[in-house]
Amino acid sequence: MTRKIALAFAALLLPLTPVSASEDAPLRSIPGVATPYETTAFDPDADAMAAVDAALDAARRSGKRVLLVMGANDCHDSAWLANAVTSADLAAALATRYHIVFVDIGMPQVGRGRNPEIPTRFGFRKIKGTPTVAILDARGHVLNRKAAPKWRNAASRNVTEIQTELMQ
Repeated sequence: MTRKIALAFAALLLPLTPVSASEDAPLRSIPGVATPYETTAFDPDADAMAAVDAALDAARRSGKRVLLVMGANDCHDSAWLANAVTSADLAAALATRYHIVFVDIGMPQVGRGRNPEIPTRFGFRKIKGTPTVAILDARGHVLNRKAAPKWRNAASRNVTEIQTELMQ
């Protein structure tokens, strides 16, 4: 009887036991990046529209596309993606195809949005999550409208998956 009571009591306490990060969502690494879940790529003080315009201007001159990464420094998926695309393993490959611009849009999906004119400019009326990644041609047309919001799970992807998707 005492054993049954002890087991019942233990079962009640089980939900209160903290789960370690490795059991919940294992922390992963990016080669050459010390803190893959932290970034300063999304500058809250930058002139976001000027940065996008500069990237589009560079794309017109070079014939490349623009990789517009709309995210936030305090979003772990945005940080992961920013670190992945600027890592030594991926940056050189992406530079052959894209001008990359990071725009701080905060986290509008939870009511903490910033620079709303950027998603609006490219026809994203509602941001479902960050990062939202738009591939733009040199005229500013979105080439991946359906896939752009699907990057909000970027931290669950590895660098090879990211490269494969962006280099198609």
